[in-house]
Amino acid sequence: MTSAFRLLPVSKPVSFRLALMVGLAVAATPSLAQQRGRPNSGGAPIESSPSNSTPAAPGRAAPAPVEEGTNVPDAAAPPPPVGTDSEGNLNLPTNPQFYGKMDPNHRHATAIVNGEIITGTDIDQRYALFANANAGKLSPEEQERLRAQVLRNLIDETLEIQEAKSADITIDDDEVNQRFTYVAQQNMGKDPPALEAYLTTIGSSGASLKRQIRGEIAWQHLLRRNVQPFINVSDSEVREMLDRLKAAKGTEEYHLGEIYLAATDETRGEILANANKIVEQLKKGGSFVAYARQYSQASTAAVGGDLGWIRLGQLPGPIAGAATAMGPGQLAGPIEVPGGYSIIYVIDKRQVMTADPRDAILSLKQISISFVKGTPERDAAARASTFAAMVKDIHGCGQVDAAAAKIGASVVANDQIKARDLPIALQDTILKLAVGEATPPFGSVEDGVRVLLLCGRDDPKVDNGPSFDQLQSQLEDDRVNKRAQTYLRDLRRDAVIEYN
Repeated sequence: MTSAFRLLPVSKPVSFRLALMVGLAVAATPSLAQQRGRPNSGGAPIESSPSNSTPAAPGRAAPAPVEEGTNVPDAAAPPPPVGTDSEGNLNLPTNPQFYGKMDPNHRHATAIVNGEIITGTDIDQRYALFANANAGKLSPEEQERLRAQVLRNLIDETLEIQEAKSADITIDDDEVNQRFTYVAQQNMGKDPPALEAYLTTIGSSGASLKRQIRGEIAWQHLLRRNVQPFINVSDSEVREMLDRLKAAKGTEEYHLGEIYLAATDETRGEILANANKIVEQLKKGGSFVAYARQYSQASTAAVGGDLGWIRLGQLPGPIAGAATAMGPGQLAGPIEVPGGYSIIYVIDKRQVMTADPRDAILSLKQISISFVKGTPERDAAARASTFAAMVKDIHGCGQVDAAAAKIGASVVANDQIKARDLPIALQDTILKLAVGEATPPFGSVEDGVRVLLLCGRDDPKVDNGPSFDQLQSQLEDDRVNKRAQTYLRDLRRDAVIEYN
């Protein structure tokens, strides 16, 4: 929440909050056309350029056969033992065989993708981005699974960059640096050098993040050239969709996040177990955005699993059934769907083409008192009681400053805050207030006690829904996304990948 004052958690906290990680923030601006789509069972596969494979190293030539009657020289005497000779010179074998661990600072290739190496350092630095977002809460098993997922992501990223290069698509360093600067300023509140330094402290690097940015830009340009020109949405389709939206006016739609894990009959058990472990981590406070970014195989992985606003009729039956009974901030899954499993998070709910009260712009004043550390519970309760009585005697925001000064309370005002930006448990309470009324006191001895006083409210205008052009663009993006995963699947199928 962007606000001049801090709100404490109330009696029923949100199950968990979406949190941006450095690696996710990259996708905050690109359109859906750059995202990887879910496999399109009905769409024709897109032919990809053949991948260049690295030829195998030639083997040694077999020794020539010895003809009968040829004099064979006597076998050479065995080499002397390792040590020194009579003159003190080192006696070293020509082809030494090493035992034990090699230099740990020397990184070997973890995978070779069409001749391009992905090292352990690449994995470590990309892994550090995700691990930092979870504040080290990952179990050893979860860490191992995440590293495997990071490797898969790096392989896909490499394939995307290679395919763009084979299509003569050049990604300028200026474009990458511009996106890196945006991430630093908009999502981290830092300048690029400060972000570089921060990444180093968490075990990552600016180069790792920039390569991820380069992969996303490459994939976006590639889809724009090889997929988008062949996507067509007719005017009649758009008009039909607009008619459906008008008919659905007043019905509920949901802002959902999804983590989709593809599964076959052979892998279903393993994928289900992984999905349950992800749900367990999310319930412990893990970032949904971060997990979606690393694990989801849906089109929305690049934007942290965000499906946007969607009506239940547009979702598979099992997901729609689960979402119906859910409220904002709730999690469900894993849910079995065609082709795999989905984990669903309800970000928000609203009614189609109807003004949402939570879009109201509020003018609030927060009145708060704090307690000196170590204040006895009884003394704190007495002061809180005095505070509550003072609040009841306030009749309008004009009396707030004077009343607060009498008991040493502090006052902070915010005149431009949406109701939906408040903690979920406070939204309904605030929206039921008349102008000049206050919430009941809330807080704790450790964090202080406070109330919010409603000073004004501007109700939202009726939402008329998307325009013709906006809806057409949405439908085009959806079709691009569905083709994108087929395209990437073809790249994986044709690639030569060697694992260490």
